[in-house]
Amino acid sequence: MTFKAPRGTKDIFGDDIFLWQEVEKILRGICERFCVSEIRTPVFEQTELFQRGVGETTDIVTKEMYILEKKGSESVTLKPEGTAGAARAFVENSMYAQPQPTKLYYITPAFRYERPQAGRQRQFHQFGVEIFGSYDSSCDAEAISIAYETLNRIGIQNIELRINSLGGNQCRKKYNKILKDFIGNNIDSLCEDCQERFEKNPLRVLDCKNEKCKKVIENAPSVIECLDGECSAHFEALKKNLDNMSIPYVVDSKIVRGLDYYTRTVFEFVSNEIGSQGTVCGGGRYDNLISECGGPQTGAVGFAMGLERIMMLVKSQELIKTKGRNVDIYIGSIGDEGFLKAQSIGFELRKAGINAEYDTLKRSVKAQLKYANKIDAKYSIVIGESEINNDKVMLKDMRESSQKEIKLSSLKEMLIQLMN
Repeated sequence: MTFKAPRGTKDIFGDDIFLWQEVEKILRGICERFCVSEIRTPVFEQTELFQRGVGETTDIVTKEMYILEKKGSESVTLKPEGTAGAARAFVENSMYAQPQPTKLYYITPAFRYERPQAGRQRQFHQFGVEIFGSYDSSCDAEAISIAYETLNRIGIQNIELRINSLGGNQCRKKYNKILKDFIGNNIDSLCEDCQERFEKNPLRVLDCKNEKCKKVIENAPSVIECLDGECSAHFEALKKNLDNMSIPYVVDSKIVRGLDYYTRTVFEFVSNEIGSQGTVCGGGRYDNLISECGGPQTGAVGFAMGLERIMMLVKSQELIKTKGRNVDIYIGSIGDEGFLKAQSIGFELRKAGINAEYDTLKRSVKAQLKYANKIDAKYSIVIGESEINNDKVMLKDMRESSQKEIKLSSLKEMLIQLMN
């Protein structure tokens, strides 16, 4: 019987894994530069955390969560996103008692049951940053600047930052009523999902990608028009912060994001190169989530990037060159004595920081050297009884097609010198 990876999942290896590793190096480097610490949370959490945190009206909670079979009385769910788990950890570990703000990042697998398509998998990966402890718009600007610099450092082109403000609870109540009145008798023109959202959370209609729904809300009033004085001042201060950092943006009143926990600032970085699902990064402020998780009232803002979509752009824009295995030397062997010596020398070279490879299939010398070419080894030697007895070996430069005789006992020192 043969097995296949589950639908909506993908093996990552070869050139692809090299690209992923290079991108992850950039992500970690950016976070170090911005003084953001890593956090690793469990791959599953209590189901109620996502129901309360992400929101019961969201597609994630109503349709997409992988809820595991109950073991005892507790229901647990594979995490569909990273923010709720980070918020739970912030509360459970009393991080709020430490000097603030608390800045955390994660690179994590996440799981959603949805139709697989380009850049959207059932198991996918998120890079996210969460900043807890501040209500000020400067913190929103810092989160945006981290995302902006990350995309810039990777080298991604043709990305647009779009920002909006949803205001506080009272602003949203006011706007929900206005939006309901605007949609009015056109509710039957909405898709089935939006007809349900219309009653529970009409703001979510603005986030629908259905063309019929887009047409209904095309000229809908802006949520920004419903901001109170405090929320309006917060949004204006954010724009001023972004202007001072020379981060370009456009105000898009249709951005609401797909999660219920957002308040005030929401933003997206959008590409026009990966189809209709062009958002590569999204985030915003969520000042009520920490208290929803049992902690004190705490200001918070963050974002997440879907790494599958980032990798699509890395490949399409050829931003990172792939490379083969980084093999410094291939050690060929002749006979049993040479075979044993090759392995022992290879181990010594590896301990010294040299990437060494040797034969483990007992192939012919011709086949071994052919393999050395295939793995793009920088140097090669062949060891047999004669080389061992005479302490001499021919060191071949595989790229220059030149060779010279050296002492076998001096091989490690010679290679260290060449590598440097």
